[in-house]
Amino acid sequence: MYSTGARTKQTAAPDLRTPLRFLPGVGPRRAAQLERKGLRTVEDALFFLPLRHEDRTRLVDFRSLQPGQVATCSGTIVGLSPPPPGRSRAPLVVMLRDESGYAQASWFHGAYLARVFTRGQRLVLHGRVTRFKGAIVIQQPDYEIVESDDDERLHTGRLVPVYSLTEGLPQRPLRTLMWRIVDTFARDVPEALPEAVRERRRLVALPQALSDCHFPGTEAALATARRRLAFDDFLLLQLGLAILRSRTTRARGVQMSPRGQQVARLRASLPWPLTRAQERVWDEIRRDMAAPHPMHRLLQGDVGSGKTIVAALAVLTAVEAGYQAAVMAPTEILAEQHFMTFRQLLEPLGVPVILLTASLKPRERAARRAGLAAGEAPCVVGTHALVQEGVEFRRLGLAVVDEQHRFGVEQRARLRGKGEHPDLLVMTATPIPRTLALTLYGDLEVSVLDELPPGRRPVVTAARTESKRREIYTFLRDEIARGRQAYVVYPLVEESEALDLKAATDMARRLAEDVFPDLSVGLMHGRLGFEEKDAIMRRFKAGEINILVSTTVIEVGIDVANASVMLVEHAERFGLSQLHQLRGRVGRGPWKSVCILLTSGRLTEEAQQRIAAMVSTNDGFRIAEVDLELRGPGEFFGTRQSGLPEFRTADLLRDAALLEEARREAQAIIAADPELRDPAHRALRASLLARWRGKLALASAG
Repeated sequence: MYSTGARTKQTAAPDLRTPLRFLPGVGPRRAAQLERKGLRTVEDALFFLPLRHEDRTRLVDFRSLQPGQVATCSGTIVGLSPPPPGRSRAPLVVMLRDESGYAQASWFHGAYLARVFTRGQRLVLHGRVTRFKGAIVIQQPDYEIVESDDDERLHTGRLVPVYSLTEGLPQRPLRTLMWRIVDTFARDVPEALPEAVRERRRLVALPQALSDCHFPGTEAALATARRRLAFDDFLLLQLGLAILRSRTTRARGVQMSPRGQQVARLRASLPWPLTRAQERVWDEIRRDMAAPHPMHRLLQGDVGSGKTIVAALAVLTAVEAGYQAAVMAPTEILAEQHFMTFRQLLEPLGVPVILLTASLKPRERAARRAGLAAGEAPCVVGTHALVQEGVEFRRLGLAVVDEQHRFGVEQRARLRGKGEHPDLLVMTATPIPRTLALTLYGDLEVSVLDELPPGRRPVVTAARTESKRREIYTFLRDEIARGRQAYVVYPLVEESEALDLKAATDMARRLAEDVFPDLSVGLMHGRLGFEEKDAIMRRFKAGEINILVSTTVIEVGIDVANASVMLVEHAERFGLSQLHQLRGRVGRGPWKSVCILLTSGRLTEEAQQRIAAMVSTNDGFRIAEVDLELRGPGEFFGTRQSGLPEFRTADLLRDAALLEEARREAQAIIAADPELRDPAHRALRASLLARWRGKLALASAG
């Protein structure tokens, strides 16, 4: 490896905690720039891994560039064409030449680059190739100005690391600094993995992995290094979750095994028996609730698989055993929907259900909180504030959480402190691919409802464009003539000029007055009060409303067996999970049901993939996998999971098999040493605590 020569006095005794500002060549200004990237110490820098590597041993010459490819190439600037004055949207165009010919590079919003580039400079470019007016153009490329200096071999003729930048910190000097840090300090990073694990999983040593992840000699060395660092990411996550799970199984909880009279009464009132999957899952939950340790279970199943009925059985079990149950949803709208559903199921059995949300009048909210504290309310439905904002329970025995990916592992840990270590049942409205379930819910046991109740028929999904609107309306009228009902869903409530969407309010009026004047058209949206929404849904369920125009408030928890058509306007504006949930509102009766995805205008490539996935499958797990592939894990969850450490290298899509390996190792380690007290695990424990940063009381592992 490239050597920086004799070490200075500062680094003679390397310390990974050394502030970067004390390194040679890093003054206060550069240190401030590095701090904007979260880099304060040598250790921070060592784990600041490149975004990618460019293979500058094989630069593509201009003559070989093909439209559509992403390529790295190099050329000399022979001309500059800044955008004309007053035309800020026009691109800056740079003409380049190499030994094979000419090409152009263009940057939108790149007028400032006219002050950076000069003729005769050599650039290395990385970006997507297109053809414009016959010329080969590299659009919006990453670029680097090549200068001849002592460490030229660091920037060309090799696999060159490309780092995330901040203002005032160019790629070239950052790469030079990273080279010095890696060369000086990487060998001193302590090994965290036990030797047996490394040998069993064929993993390189951590110092070697860090060195090769920054400055690899070959693609193979880079892949081996990434595998080691990704394994560490997964292992430290799975160890933390395994410790939590181990503590849960050892903790003392509430035992609830009443005679089950209420459960029997609810089951007798259902229009059909539970499916085999529901019976299996209910048996798992019932055994958990009867055990002396707290239940920590994830219930996942596709749309319409009957999760709510199973949750209601658990609520009745807790209530009959003399405890209270709380049902939590991530939003007020969903809490209201759950309230309507649970009230419909439980109140005929003499179990009152109350709703507790922030929109209640202060006096009403105070009265309901007092009822909870006194134990007068056996079942409460509300948002996650139920367990976070000073709400008191007399005897909380069960918490049912509608996850929606917004109630993270840290909140689950906090929930254990409520009541007498209450049982926890987490429900997911969207099926989750296995890799994500192991990541987000590694502290939970998993139950899967993989069977639809009798009477559920697969929904036929069709994609249509605006030109088919008249035919669609004819189809709706025919279905209603057969005695069926329909939903028409819009993205917004009020007209938005920016998005040019048909608002639900305006379209409901148009459908009622112009298109279906002889039919009953209802309107529901999130800005209506709870009582208004409840009244509309009761009328729709009773068949008094033929067509219900709505926003996505009907996405979850609405069950009207007679509805056979779901028309989604501007379907391209909805995410895959939303579309799948909306489709799940129909197909609940014995007749054929149809979901029509109506799109307008030209669709983006991603929108086309979403619509195609919906048309091709009804399988919620497959839908979730496509959604994950399109959006990536971060956006798939909407919000970053509170309490989970972030990955430095691991990729849940690319490294799924590695996650399984790490999980098995974590389970074996914690089974043998539940709190990592063995001296052989000292380094691993230190890494675990550093990565989790003291969250979840993992510090007690020390």
